[in-house]
Amino acid sequence: MNGQSKITSSHRSRQAVVYLRQSTYVQVRDNSESTARQYALADEAVRLGWDREDVVVIDADLGVSGKFGAEREGFRELVAKVCLGEVGAIFGLEVSRLARSSADFARLLELARLTDALLVDGDGIYDLADINDRLLLGLKGSMSEAELHILAGRLQGAKRAAAERGELHFPLPVGYVYDDEGECVIDPDVEVQTAIRDVFAALAAGGSAYAVVAAFVGRRFPLRAYGGVWAGQLRWGKLTHARVLGVLSNPCYAGTYVYGRFSTRRTVEPDGTVRAGVRLLPRDQWPVVLHDHHEGYITWQSFLEIEAKLKANCTHDGARPAREGLALCQGIIGCGSCGRPMTTRYHRSGQAAYECSGSKADHQGTPTCRSIRADVVDDAVAARLLAQLTPDQITVALAAADEVTTRHTRSHRAAELAVERARYEADRAERAFTAVDPCNRLVAQTLESRWEARLTALAEAEAALTAARESRPSLPDRDGLLALATDLPRLWHGAETRDKDRKRLLRTLVSDVTLLPETDRWRARVGLRWHTGASEEVALERPKPAPEARRTPSAALALISRLGPQLRDAEIVTELAAAGITTGSGRPFDEAAVRWVRHVHKIPSPFTVPFRDGEISVKEVAHHLGIAADAVYYWITHGQLAARKTPSGRWCVPWDEETEAACLRRIAESGHLTLKTRTITAGGAV
Repeated sequence: MNGQSKITSSHRSRQAVVYLRQSTYVQVRDNSESTARQYALADEAVRLGWDREDVVVIDADLGVSGKFGAEREGFRELVAKVCLGEVGAIFGLEVSRLARSSADFARLLELARLTDALLVDGDGIYDLADINDRLLLGLKGSMSEAELHILAGRLQGAKRAAAERGELHFPLPVGYVYDDEGECVIDPDVEVQTAIRDVFAALAAGGSAYAVVAAFVGRRFPLRAYGGVWAGQLRWGKLTHARVLGVLSNPCYAGTYVYGRFSTRRTVEPDGTVRAGVRLLPRDQWPVVLHDHHEGYITWQSFLEIEAKLKANCTHDGARPAREGLALCQGIIGCGSCGRPMTTRYHRSGQAAYECSGSKADHQGTPTCRSIRADVVDDAVAARLLAQLTPDQITVALAAADEVTTRHTRSHRAAELAVERARYEADRAERAFTAVDPCNRLVAQTLESRWEARLTALAEAEAALTAARESRPSLPDRDGLLALATDLPRLWHGAETRDKDRKRLLRTLVSDVTLLPETDRWRARVGLRWHTGASEEVALERPKPAPEARRTPSAALALISRLGPQLRDAEIVTELAAAGITTGSGRPFDEAAVRWVRHVHKIPSPFTVPFRDGEISVKEVAHHLGIAADAVYYWITHGQLAARKTPSGRWCVPWDEETEAACLRRIAESGHLTLKTRTITAGGAV
């Protein structure tokens, strides 16, 4: 190599790094000679004076593009060694192997200059301290980047030209194969065809990708493998949600050839790392779209409808699709206190409830954030919906639809006239251009520009006409709508009607539902907003908890408190029945219920009278005698002690000195009572 005099002992005392890189694994596999030449640079470093143990080979970037250094592990290792001053020379087959990016290449050159590291390739040895060598390497780096751009442009241009003819082959989705002539045809395997068609049928029946997955539970789905030992073979496995979305969003199944649906986008992270990602372009930005290119499983219009359905099912974009479950307003109800959406929770009993998510989100809820039973709101909303879908309301809606259709018809006719005028102007400009002498370029150039302007105006007018036709609303089925309004309540409450169908019908008219703030805990206010823009408010009675609901009604408590001291329990039951008052559980009052109310609320009965003169209670007798009360009850029940029993069941004992003396004699005559009395007295009798 030229310039060996630039190598000094300082360079040889450090490492000689041989950097290897090839852009793709295909090049590594097929261009083995280039790989061998790069590995041979280690021998060249030894020949230039480096010891074999000081020669380091970095080959981690074989099969990695040199466009971005952040994605190359080997390049990062090389830069790190240069920064540490461990590198005396960098060997490469050519400088383009180091980097295809001017930013990465210039950074490496600057680091090499600061650390006195040489660059060595097949053309010579470069000392970055020499301005001429630095200029030459900078020029080579710019040429390398430009070369990459030119090659990529040629390749992409050739691919684009083939794609515009529909002849660019790429891996086909499962359900399609290339025939012997290279044409895209439906897979002749009937089982594969049936599986693909059943995916679209399951979507039409279930309305979501998850419904398709559920329909294929226990059933296998085909997959065409590409690459590796399985290349081209048909494999079968489980149908996942991601694969369903891949099938439903692929325009190939609609018989449409598309090129350029996806675009590679690179972003820079805060730490300077460059990340590459693939994103799906909007449909209007697809560069090549060829309809009716091959036989499809569905039509293009069906594909557009599926696309709209999937978008309507995506809650990340704000959509609120109808889901399974009892809660009718699920997804469209919000809290009027904090503004957050309300979630739906199902309890073990199967009952659903709407709960404010703001009350649990970092404790940012308001004092009036509430939860409410779902059936309370749903019944009120359903009642308002059925009340609006009457034959009279349908007639008004049809009249409004006629007015909208008439308005669109007028705009549609105006667009047709605009197209006719633009076509006349374009034809006139074309006749003027063809009539001019081609040699008179001054005039011909002006007329050609005018003709092109008229053609542009014609294209814009035709596009406006197409948009007007597509936006024209279809007339509703009058007889069908009127029949539906008449029979809707039966269909709504029918056992065969699914909850999802009720939700879909509700969402066609109701935009959203709001639980409005209410300080009364037993009341609620719900706001309804219709798609027409109208809104209304509905007042509700919140159901009380079971203990609160079974509480004795205030009317019953007032009547028992007023009549309790004068009437018997049976008489109070009669009065309650005559007044139509029931218990908190809705059952008629009986004597046991009245007796319980007396006990809880301390309401006296007419039989609760004071003791007569000279009468004391059983407990007082036992206290005077120093014996247990059970002995006194025994004497009374066996006729050994006179007593009077009140209607309420209480014993009143006439008590005087004679009766007390008789009782003491009875105690003295009874050895058992005497023993017991002594025990009781010793145990603390007063």
